Amino acid sequence: MGTRTGRSTALLTDHYELTMLQATLRDGTAGRRSVFELFARRLSGGRRFGVVAGTGRFLEALESFRFGDDELRFLRDAAVVDDDTLDWLRDFRFTGDVWGYPEGELYFPGSPVLVVEGSFAECVVLETIALSVLNHDSAIATAAARMTTAAGDRPCIEMGSRRTQEWSAVAAARAAYVAGFAATSNLEAGRAYGIPTTGTAAHSFTLVHDSEREAFDAQVAALGSGTTLLVDTYDIAEGVRNAIAAGGLDLGAVRLDSGDLAQVAASVRAQLDDLGATSTRITVTSDLDEYAIAALAVAPVDGYGVGTSLVTGSGVPTSGFVYKLVAREGADGSLISVAKKSKDKTSVGGRKFAVRRRDERGVATAEVIGVGEQPDTDHDDRTLLVPLVAKGERVDRGSLDDARRHFRSAIDELPPGALRLSKGDPALPTIYEEH
Repeated sequence: MGTRTGRSTALLTDHYELTMLQATLRDGTAGRRSVFELFARRLSGGRRFGVVAGTGRFLEALESFRFGDDELRFLRDAAVVDDDTLDWLRDFRFTGDVWGYPEGELYFPGSPVLVVEGSFAECVVLETIALSVLNHDSAIATAAARMTTAAGDRPCIEMGSRRTQEWSAVAAARAAYVAGFAATSNLEAGRAYGIPTTGTAAHSFTLVHDSEREAFDAQVAALGSGTTLLVDTYDIAEGVRNAIAAGGLDLGAVRLDSGDLAQVAASVRAQLDDLGATSTRITVTSDLDEYAIAALAVAPVDGYGVGTSLVTGSGVPTSGFVYKLVAREGADGSLISVAKKSKDKTSVGGRKFAVRRRDERGVATAEVIGVGEQPDTDHDDRTLLVPLVAKGERVDRGSLDDARRHFRSAIDELPPGALRLSKGDPALPTIYEEH
């Protein structure tokens, strides 16, 4: 979590980053001006778009990427690198520039989501931390986007903390919030990032009481009639009657966590209305994913709680981002394009510039990437790369609310059919313009 835990992020990296550093320090190439690019060759899982998330967390991690005494002692004791390299690491501060897609932006195959420029040495050591953060957070945000768009105007609540590693849970809550989730159950995410938190009671609360009615009376007494009562510990119909008896006709909501949710929700809605509790909402949980949410679109459901599927990327736990050198300084000081040619892992060399091409109605039509210089644009195109770090200093301080707004506007630009949940081609083609 970078600075939020007060710890250095410098060892959140792979061994070979530092052995490459040592070798280039010895042969003199460490100081070569270089441009690295973080991108996805394809969209994982047949998704039609991806959502950029984790940019803010990466920038926090970069500010904490320092080799202090503890880190240097470990590297020395483990004989990871030699003394000259340790001396270089002791004084390390990133002094280069970083550009990136704003958090909440959509990406497609080849999109230069992050562009890092500086010496080879200072850029190469950032590879793992950049990939760790953006691969995880963007996968979660992409899954979350599929859920929130399927949910429409109904709110989604993130509640997956118990299904993933403890700090991954905080990052997942943050990424889900970027992509439109309304709240989280995770209190650390609320403390660290200001995300609204919510939660009431589990089945154990009902079971510890002598009766369901006593449990509901106790919860309403403690939390007020606006609370949400979990009504499926025993018999659902009886649970609904107990809930209204305890909370009155102004009870905030009931929660369903089992059974055929569409069928049960319809029955519960009818029962609530018959009892006069027409304003009491119905929230559903129980292993929901985007497909289950879409299937509930016509059911009388008012909100969704999503856990396991969200924090595991709904079957796609990584975004497939790679971090590649695309240009380096030549003998005359100019940048030379470089690219990997391995089978199935080719990349396009050269510094990239990207715009979202839009038609006269503001509908996105393509991801246009200029190689070496800005692509040809018209007044409808939208520039995608923004400065994040300039000469080692963070210049982007965008908030999570900014990211949420950006996500919403980017989603609204997509053409019809882009939000289909079935596997398919990317919603926008990627077009390279080489100069």
